[in-house]
Amino acid sequence: MHWIHSPNLNTIHGFSTRNGGVSQTPFDSLNLGGIDDLPENITENRKRALSELHIEFEQVSYLNQIHSNIVCQATVGKQTGDALVTNQKNICLAVGAADCYPILFHDAKNNVIGAAHCGWKGTLASIVTNTINEMVLLGAETSQIKIAIGQGISAKNYEVSEDVITQFKLAGFPDSCWQNRHLNLLQANTVVALKNDILQENIWSMNCCTTEPDFFSYRRDHGKTGRMWAVIMII
Repeated sequence: MHWIHSPNLNTIHGFSTRNGGVSQTPFDSLNLGGIDDLPENITENRKRALSELHIEFEQVSYLNQIHSNIVCQATVGKQTGDALVTNQKNICLAVGAADCYPILFHDAKNNVIGAAHCGWKGTLASIVTNTINEMVLLGAETSQIKIAIGQGISAKNYEVSEDVITQFKLAGFPDSCWQNRHLNLLQANTVVALKNDILQENIWSMNCCTTEPDFFSYRRDHGKTGRMWAVIMII
């Protein structure tokens, strides 16, 4: 089983684990991205993982991620930014992560989907707001958007600089988003979603930390690690 599914999304989607691929240590084994592993391993891993969801790699829209708040209209192949949206069928949106939070969005009534990569910089710059706004431009309604937040680094394992905390304070994030210098990205992105009129009951979180054995963690593995994908597609 390569994928973890959210109970609130009723379209093809999943959050990958690190299990079931061909990559060797330290990328063992289902590494779906990055530049350090052998390209042929990443290709084989993507093929294996996507086939479980009946998706071809030729259907995938993915990103050169730059820790921005840039949202791209999905086209098959690679673009630069940190979120994707579409109302087109059979285009699979994919975002990579290894501590940052992958977030999937689905408006089933209006057939609009989104996927965002939310590190601290993107979170601070409200990438979730931008993703929702771009979905609305494609016909989504905020009351209909369901959000699934995948695995990411937990607050207790995510100590940041005083400067980063100060930036969140100045941006108006509530005190619930940090404790001392421990930043709670899950809470921060939830706050942004609620601010954008997403209903609390439409938000699901996996509540798993990437430092757990089933996942890749950039921080735990000192920068030498694999990447997981979160994917979503309407058919």
